[in-house]
Amino acid sequence: MKNYSEAIKKCPLFDGIDDTELERMLHCLGAKIVEFDKKFTIFAEGTPATNIGILLDGAAQTVQVDYYGNRSILSDIKAGEMFGEAFACAETPSLPISVIASEPSAVMLINCAHVLHTCKNSCGFHHQLIFNLMKDLATKNIAFHKRIEITSKRSTREKLLTYLAMQAKRAGSNSFSIPFDRQELADYLEVDRSGLSSEISKLKNEGAIDCYKNSFKLL
Repeated sequence: MKNYSEAIKKCPLFDGIDDTELERMLHCLGAKIVEFDKKFTIFAEGTPATNIGILLDGAAQTVQVDYYGNRSILSDIKAGEMFGEAFACAETPSLPISVIASEPSAVMLINCAHVLHTCKNSCGFHHQLIFNLMKDLATKNIAFHKRIEITSKRSTREKLLTYLAMQAKRAGSNSFSIPFDRQELADYLEVDRSGLSSEISKLKNEGAIDCYKNSFKLL
């Protein structure tokens, strides 16, 4: 765990937890670290939701595949971020999504029940953990509504420009990088890849944007 101490401290679940308590707390929670190769499934659709995942190293994506095999990327996950917490808190019997490692990754898994229910030792940090978990869920809910704002746009161009504007605002600059390649961006925006590539070319020709791979600039 020492190798991942910075990522663990960065996780919002542990805000306000003293460093001296962290190791004891993780032992109390039964936390375990599992490593995954690129493209391996961390959480599988259809399985019961019991664990909270914390990405310690690498990168991952939350994905959903419909009946016809069309894939949607719901979110990208970076080191220090949690995933699966909403479904685990709700004790969802069958996950509606999968979490896939997009790079070789290390993940900390914590059974959600160990967070929500005070242990027999009545450890003082449980109240802080529950507060942090509720705050994280509220933050994720806001992010979910932002994604709806993007995907509810009628055209590929509107979806793309809305997404790029949000990324520029998040970066505080008109030049920024996104965490997706072209196919992944199409899956995130829920559009056809060829149509997306066409719109990107049109916007470049119109002088509205400049881009190279996953780096963009709003002009």
